[in-house]
Amino acid sequence: MEHLPVEVIGNILSRLPGARDVVIASATCRKWREACRKHLHTLSFNSNDWPAFRDITPRRLEILITQTIFQTTGLQGLSILMDGVDEFSASTVIAWLMYTRETLRRLFYNVQTNPNINILEICGRQKLEILALAHNSITGVEPNFQRFPCLKSLSLSHVSISALDLSLLLTACPKLESLELVNPKIAMSDAQVTVELSSPTLKSIYVEAISLDKFMLEADSIERLHLRDCALELFELIGKGTLKYFKIDDVSVIHLDIGETVDNLEVVDVSNFTIIWPKFYQMISRSSKLRKLRLWDVAFDDDDEVVDLETIAVCFPQLNFLSLRYELRDGVMHYGLQGSSNLENVMVLELGWTVINDLFSHMVEELLKRCPNLKKMIIFGVVSEAKSHEECQILANFTSSIVKLMRKYMHVEMHFEYE
Repeated sequence: MEHLPVEVIGNILSRLPGARDVVIASATCRKWREACRKHLHTLSFNSNDWPAFRDITPRRLEILITQTIFQTTGLQGLSILMDGVDEFSASTVIAWLMYTRETLRRLFYNVQTNPNINILEICGRQKLEILALAHNSITGVEPNFQRFPCLKSLSLSHVSISALDLSLLLTACPKLESLELVNPKIAMSDAQVTVELSSPTLKSIYVEAISLDKFMLEADSIERLHLRDCALELFELIGKGTLKYFKIDDVSVIHLDIGETVDNLEVVDVSNFTIIWPKFYQMISRSSKLRKLRLWDVAFDDDDEVVDLETIAVCFPQLNFLSLRYELRDGVMHYGLQGSSNLENVMVLELGWTVINDLFSHMVEELLKRCPNLKKMIIFGVVSEAKSHEECQILANFTSSIVKLMRKYMHVEMHFEYE
């Protein structure tokens, strides 16, 4: 170890998960202290990593963090995540940021201060590439002054910000590629809650726990769109057909529009969502490059609607992963199984039930027939603790039919996951 260059030791220390471990390791010898002082590029303070942080008074904790940060030079990554810790002095936190901002590339910040400090004003016009803020407020964004010329990734979690400031903030980030919004507190000036965002460079957006009347996103380079646990009247994506990954999970939306040009879509993942099948199919039908389709715990707006396997087979010839779980209703399920086109490229098939019945066994058998090159099938089931004799008999019949199918399709790897 004594022959290791101090630069290498600095890289080793930078990979340690917490600042406490860095301080302990740097006490090994004078060479390691030098590496910590001159070649440490990443430092992390996280109250979840070391619960003792919560037992230390804020003033004492401020001193420990200050001493550790001020012993370094050239920090590129700084993480200060203080969940459950009382407020820090604003002047102390400003000193940390002012000391590191010229070399900082990555900042993960969740600190309560009194008064609140303006992160944008302190870190703007610097070399920051990744910024993650939590439990803070942003006001009075000025794109010309608080500009982030190098920022590629922005994450706002439980942040209070107006719709206008959020829009201006994206304008201040000319190279932004990734945006994450988790439960933002959107302040509005009128009764209708509308957010309009525009970014020509944005490639990925993740939105969670947001409730709005209208959410409109203009992004010519967007490739990934993920909505989770949202309540929206209208969501509209305006782009140029670059979207490849589309996922919605537990979303309530009256009008959903992801654009007319969806030719490059490769993944569609929908769960806990009510589908109007004709509209949904029309929205993705031109996605001939689709490789993964997941419709999990979906409900249909009309009782007569059903997933149409023939349509899926014809429209998505490159599909290799298919995942389905929805209520199977007698009298309409056979419409979804009509046709003779095979899912030639499907190699992984996931099927699930919430209430088991004989229709599910029939669906499994039919899909095995329609997927001649299938390699793996995973069956997800829900088994209640209290079962009637009829339910036990249905489960027994299903088990018998699966055993027969496993003997017939011995080349298919079968897995079962029950809850």
